[in-house]
Amino acid sequence: MSESPQDSLIPYDEIVQDALRAVVGRVLGQVEQGGLPGAHHFYITFKTGAPGVDIPRHLTDRYPDEMTIVIQNRFWDLHVSKSGFEVGLSFNQIGSKLSIPFAAITAFHDPAVDFALHFSAQADDPQPEEIAVAENDPVVRPAEDGSNVVSVDFTRKK
Repeated sequence: MSESPQDSLIPYDEIVQDALRAVVGRVLGQVEQGGLPGAHHFYITFKTGAPGVDIPRHLTDRYPDEMTIVIQNRFWDLHVSKSGFEVGLSFNQIGSKLSIPFAAITAFHDPAVDFALHFSAQADDPQPEEIAVAENDPVVRPAEDGSNVVSVDFTRKK
């Protein structure tokens, strides 16, 4: 007779999610200090309505739930803090400043080395929206089997 596992009193899933989001912060901090090395560039997907997200109204109107930005050729004023980052990007030739807390990030991908992190999304998020078209967006290629994709999706038995 097997017993079902007991609900943990330690929030392991939250601890792991925070640790993986810290990876994003550390990588962006290195870019803030020395620029993008080699062919590295990043796709960062985040919840536009999450607490602390500050983006221009025209972007929230177009992406009311989630959007993906690309940090590659033309970005400016990247500033990283313990809780998030700010970056300037251009959308339709309009310069925009975005402020994104790490807690709002749902995915991080560096296609140059096929490295990706996926974070648990909200239960009411069936599909992410289209990628925001910034002037520096390259083409997205799906990861192949055997890649360095790390997917973290915790479900808790109730």
